[in-house]
Amino acid sequence: MRSTMEHAQEREACLEQTQKYCVERPIYNQELLQGQLHKRKRTPQTLRQKIAHSCRCTSKKAKSRLYSFLPILKWLPRYPVKEYLLGDIISGISTGVMQLPQGLAYALLAAVPPVFGLYSSFYPVFLYTFFGTSKHISIGTFAVISMMVGGVAVRQVPDEIISVGYNSTNVTDSLEYYHARDTKRVQVAVTLAFLSGIIQLCLGLLRFGFVAIYLTEPLVRGFTTAAAVHVFTSQLKYLLGIKTNRYSGPLSVVYSIAAVLSKITTTNIAALIVGLTCIVLLLIGKEINLRFKKKLPVPIPMEIIVVIIGTGVSAGMNLNESYRVDIVGNIPQGLRAPAVPEIQLIPAIFVDAIAIAIVGFSMAVSMSKIFALKHGYTIDGNQELIALGICNSVGSFFQSFSITCSMSRSLVQESTGGKTQIAGALSSVMVLLVIVAIGYLFEPLPQTVLAAIVMVNLKGMFKQFGDVMHFWRTSRIELAIWVVAFVASLLLGLDYGLLTAVAFAMITVIYRTQSPQYRILGQIPDTDIYCDVEEYEEVKEYPGIKIFQANASLYFANSESYTNALKKKTGVDPCAVLAARRKAQKRHAREIKAANELRKKAVLKLVNSSTNDVEASVKHEIANEELPVNGKFASADASVQDKSPDEHEHFVEPKPSIHSLILDFTPVNFVDSVGAKTLKSIIKEYKEVGVCVCIASCSGPVMNELTRLKFFDNTVTRELLFHSIHDAVLACQVKDRSASQTNFDL
Repeated sequence: MRSTMEHAQEREACLEQTQKYCVERPIYNQELLQGQLHKRKRTPQTLRQKIAHSCRCTSKKAKSRLYSFLPILKWLPRYPVKEYLLGDIISGISTGVMQLPQGLAYALLAAVPPVFGLYSSFYPVFLYTFFGTSKHISIGTFAVISMMVGGVAVRQVPDEIISVGYNSTNVTDSLEYYHARDTKRVQVAVTLAFLSGIIQLCLGLLRFGFVAIYLTEPLVRGFTTAAAVHVFTSQLKYLLGIKTNRYSGPLSVVYSIAAVLSKITTTNIAALIVGLTCIVLLLIGKEINLRFKKKLPVPIPMEIIVVIIGTGVSAGMNLNESYRVDIVGNIPQGLRAPAVPEIQLIPAIFVDAIAIAIVGFSMAVSMSKIFALKHGYTIDGNQELIALGICNSVGSFFQSFSITCSMSRSLVQESTGGKTQIAGALSSVMVLLVIVAIGYLFEPLPQTVLAAIVMVNLKGMFKQFGDVMHFWRTSRIELAIWVVAFVASLLLGLDYGLLTAVAFAMITVIYRTQSPQYRILGQIPDTDIYCDVEEYEEVKEYPGIKIFQANASLYFANSESYTNALKKKTGVDPCAVLAARRKAQKRHAREIKAANELRKKAVLKLVNSSTNDVEASVKHEIANEELPVNGKFASADASVQDKSPDEHEHFVEPKPSIHSLILDFTPVNFVDSVGAKTLKSIIKEYKEVGVCVCIASCSGPVMNELTRLKFFDNTVTRELLFHSIHDAVLACQVKDRSASQTNFDL
């Protein structure tokens, strides 16, 4: 172990090597600084000039806009075939193999027949190749979005509505019943995709890509965790082979679990065995892929293996007829002709479309940013909105439901060597081959196999329950956002839950600005650096100077708390000081009045004396003992002198312990009219008790706002604003020395 002396020597060596920061300049306030600077002359453009400039079209501008709208024109001509093609082919095949079973499975979540999951895994994925800016994300069906779509479809087309008009007692076993119900739900899902796509497209064209910032990470993770619970409960009936209605809206999870438990005795044992076997195989496969990730050239495609095995077992053992196991059923070959969505449904699903559009974009852009940061390229958030909008709106004409980025498939696409959007295009081609050629082979696939695939893919989302302990240790406010997002989405449904979570997140922002941290700053000796006096031992305060800082802007919501904290932290309340002064003045006036009464009584006593001798003796006695001295009687002075020191202080005007107060505006981003009035009131109140208030480190935009709010006048000038805290401190010291010298001269 090295000695303390060696450590001290090392510190001294480091200090010697540290570069010195030496600047000699005048003390700058804003008035002096602005007088030495010259603003750039800018000719303001008229509205007509701005419109003409924006409408002016040049070849360079047109080329830039075209490349921005169709990014494929920029990167495809430069595509290095030898370096990238093999990796993109392997990645495309791996992702396509994963895309197929997930498309079939997530269609059940969207409450539509499985073939529509294949359509949603082809058209949007292919379109994203042309319009997307991310090279690694896998667009297509996703559990959370599919669940939201299914909730809207079931709400708009519940089983009770479709069952009206069927007189058969076995209406739920009727093929016509299922066909009518599924047709209407497909119309809702397709219209929802069209509307959410239009919303995303409009937001992208209006450059509203920043809306995703309101979906903070704790909110998204709490929301997706609740969605995972929704998805898991919705798949229980398929795993157990139970016939129950599907619920949506508030408390749908409770109703779904209650419905499953009420019919638990009708569990199809064959379906349960097949589903549990598939779950075990999928978990083993994922564990192998995780442990031997570096040794395996490509991940083992356990999902497609389970689908193939399940289809073969179902077809060989005739599970549908022999054991009444529900299967996928009819998968029509070929692509459907384009059709216009049901426009009349738009008013009923508009709010849901907004939620799906924002959640879908948030998922895609967050994953895009992760991969872009890892591989060293940039993405355009607004173009991502446009790309998703085109994928959803155009795909809806070909019977696809809402899509977004899949986290699991994106990780596979990136880890298997995918370099560009070509990998996504190849995965969509694989799905196309299944749709047009071999889709009918998957008709015997048991629905319990798809339920097993969905449940196992929720494993990563369920791990997010660990966020509770993480946020407990790091940030209680973020923990509250996570919990509110989870509970609200779980109990109120995904749509209302998301709105509730966003509203709560906004409230936390208001709470933070209303309850900022307040500090008194002091100087690190021999530097111009100022830190919290309560945090560091070396930090010292200047005698008579207080430096106050709040880490928030000053506006109507926190102006009152700002003033209260200022008085508490500095220990000087101007109102209290003025009240104490008035009280002392009143007491002093009462003492003068009492002395005058004593003098009057003494005069009356002299007038009423009976004899000259007595009168002379009384005069002599009064002259020695009770005549006024400096305007007061000696007895009154003695009574005052006999008072205790504490009582004597009441006759002295109270004075504040400081002469200067500096407000550090470094963290202040804006000031509104209420904040400006509060600031002006602070300066006026402290001036009345002899405390000079200065403002330091006020940014240019904040100073412009103060000017616009008519903050500066004859009493509050720009001389009170200083470029830095150190400038303000030095100016206060100079002013205090000048005042002390003036008082000394007087």
